[in-house]
Amino acid sequence: MWPLTVPPPLLLLLCSGLAGQTLFQNPEEGWQLYTSAQAPDGKCICTAVIPAQSTCSRDGRSRELRQLMEKELKDRMTELLPLSSVLEQYKADTRTIVRLREEVRNLSGSLAAIQEEMGAYGYEDLQQRVMALEARLHACAQKLGCGKLTGVSNPITVRAMGSRFGSWMTDTMAPSADSRVWYMDGYYKGRRVLEFRTLGDFIKGQNFIQHLLPQPWAGTGHVVYNGSLFYNKYQSNVVVKYHFRSRSVLVQRSLPGAGYNNTFPYSWGGFSDMDFMVDESGLWAVYTTNQNAGNIVVSRLDPHTLEVMRSWDTGYPKRSAGEAFMICGVLYVTNSHLAGAKVYFAYFTNTSSYEYTDVPFHNQYSHISMLDYNPRERALYTWNNGHQVLYNVTLFHVISTSGDP
Repeated sequence: MWPLTVPPPLLLLLCSGLAGQTLFQNPEEGWQLYTSAQAPDGKCICTAVIPAQSTCSRDGRSRELRQLMEKELKDRMTELLPLSSVLEQYKADTRTIVRLREEVRNLSGSLAAIQEEMGAYGYEDLQQRVMALEARLHACAQKLGCGKLTGVSNPITVRAMGSRFGSWMTDTMAPSADSRVWYMDGYYKGRRVLEFRTLGDFIKGQNFIQHLLPQPWAGTGHVVYNGSLFYNKYQSNVVVKYHFRSRSVLVQRSLPGAGYNNTFPYSWGGFSDMDFMVDESGLWAVYTTNQNAGNIVVSRLDPHTLEVMRSWDTGYPKRSAGEAFMICGVLYVTNSHLAGAKVYFAYFTNTSSYEYTDVPFHNQYSHISMLDYNPRERALYTWNNGHQVLYNVTLFHVISTSGDP
């Protein structure tokens, strides 16, 4: 409240007619003016109360402008509020990246130590140390690598080779210097696997060796993981693990209750009852059983014993799916193997929940019979009507901050 001396023209009005009264009733609309006392020289001493947001005019347009500005500011603040949590996540992500950088330095030091001590260790000891090193590096990469699928690129045709159906792949666990490509033409009773030295050799059709599997395959859902081929044995629900270097079957095991021999294939048929996949977290099998009424089952497999570690019933009918692939523990399903297909369904194993998606997927050659994700290259490998095709993927990255890398 400020004391105010009112000039003579207003003296009589205020001191006689409005003494002790309020001139303005609403402090938000203008000043509040009270008479207080009369000075010896005849001047009226009054008290004025100025509102919280003073204004030089009580003009309606001025009030409207002020109100609009206030509303705009409030709207802007409302829009900015969600950013606070994002900023907090950025802070957490920065801390995680710092820890990962330190872990990479430690890994580099460990690798240098191994190189210096190679002469002091036997092959088995060195192998164990290198495997432990790879596991630590893989754990670090996994922290930064996972995310939700938000986009699939236009197709990149690598080569046109073979029949309408087949599969081709690289080893998801191989070091970056290992760029071998494996090629398996056909979807049933096949036994011949071609191993190309590099992707360039595959494109040119040169520098390859042949593996003859002891047992024929069914479908196209094969995967190469850490030097071994995992595939479905023809006319059975048996999973076979074939080791390329030793050219031998290391283990084989029935997948309990899994349908086979075109009982529960994808929409295109082709004995695609069992589909094996690898993502950032390991080896998976996608199949169906009679007990779950033809819906897709996802099982995490132990890559050494092929035992089922855990299973999820997705509730999605397998015969309605064109193909499927795993990224970061999430099963993504396309709604068709033909032109116009899109990634339509996602099942999250970490929460046992699902959602319907709408990710466009350009099916250039109109008939996909194999679709697999490679976590090392962040790419989808497809066999599309006799064409070997790659797609890059866009992931919305979420950096985990729990635990140490």
